[in-house]
Amino acid sequence: MATLARARSLIHERARRLEAASFWVMAREAFWIALEGLRTHKLRSFLTLLGVVIATTTLIVVMSIINGMNLYIADHIANLGANVFVLSQYNWATSDEEWIRERHRNKPILMDDYTYLRDVLSGYKNIGASAWVQPSPQVKYKNQIIYEVNVTGETPSIIEMEQEQVDYGRFFSESEYEHSASVCFIGTDLVEKFFPNVDPIDKVIFVGGQPFRVVGVAKHIGSTLGQSQDNFVQIPLTTLQKLFSARPRMNIHIQAQDVRQMAALEDQVRAVMRSRHHLPYKEPDDFGLNASATILGVWEQLTGSIFAGGIGIVAVFMVVGGIVIMNIMLASVTERTHEIGIRKSLGARRRDILMQFVIESAVMAATGGLIGILLAIGVAKLVDVFFTASVPVKAILIGIALSTSVGLFFGIYPARQAAKLNPIEALRTDG
Repeated sequence: MATLARARSLIHERARRLEAASFWVMAREAFWIALEGLRTHKLRSFLTLLGVVIATTTLIVVMSIINGMNLYIADHIANLGANVFVLSQYNWATSDEEWIRERHRNKPILMDDYTYLRDVLSGYKNIGASAWVQPSPQVKYKNQIIYEVNVTGETPSIIEMEQEQVDYGRFFSESEYEHSASVCFIGTDLVEKFFPNVDPIDKVIFVGGQPFRVVGVAKHIGSTLGQSQDNFVQIPLTTLQKLFSARPRMNIHIQAQDVRQMAALEDQVRAVMRSRHHLPYKEPDDFGLNASATILGVWEQLTGSIFAGGIGIVAVFMVVGGIVIMNIMLASVTERTHEIGIRKSLGARRRDILMQFVIESAVMAATGGLIGILLAIGVAKLVDVFFTASVPVKAILIGIALSTSVGLFFGIYPARQAAKLNPIEALRTDG
């Protein structure tokens, strides 16, 4: 009995191997038949695959533009620094209605809030504050003037958190901050305008008519949405208080030790500020806590709507392309009726015929998907020259998977029609 059971097991195993080998032979044959059909009937193939090509190209281009915009926003707008969040008067990512309510409800963040948080909070890595001079003063060096310069007052610790980094020279020191020194840290726009061939360190520029000695120059940042991020002068916050505004409104930057601590640190700041402002339990915050993830979340909701619209267009083209493929495969079944009859008379099963035509349909659609991918990559590179686009790997995978799936789905009906043919009737058809 044991020997008989073992023999049956070996027979079944061999049968499975033979069936698997037969499937791969049939799949390979169907693959080459589909490619030969595409090569032989070039115009028909082009018209057949046009819908799938357009759909795949549209899908990948839309995903590439959205991905490029997301990367741009993350790098240039939502980049608050590693594990940094900002306490501000307002929430930066909010609706128009909520913004109007916050304008009437929220209190400005002042120097007292900064010093209190600095002394009371525990567990943070860095804390700093920045304020701005409004309206923007002109900046002058000798006979040259730059208007609309972004002039801000900073604490020395802010350099550890913001995107501005020292290129040469240095940032102002704690001692200069404590003594309200007239020193400044400038962007490359001012260097290019005032000091094209001169070392700017220790040169004196005039900000709003007040003299400031340049102690450092920032690394080049570039533009965001067409606006230069290098057109700035940073001075000690205490100097800004002394010369421009005694009680400036400011933002407080808080850096956590790591990303896991951020939520707890935000809760701690929220509790301290609500206590300082004597807010009842049911009242909403009258300040804003802004983190990169919050800004990106709102932005991705917007791009999600754009993507949904793009998916609608893609769906229409994919359905049109699938219907065309189905019609072409039905015509192919009619043309090859005699061939199907011969194959059935030689022992081909219904599922063999079914799989052959389904695979041919999938190969045709996948070919259209590959053409669409190549076309989309070219379009995305062109868009990136004038705007922004970055082709994500997942877009390529989705494109080829979707196009192949369309071929599989719309190839089922023609394949079933081929599989149901009576071999005798099929052989009577002229080959």
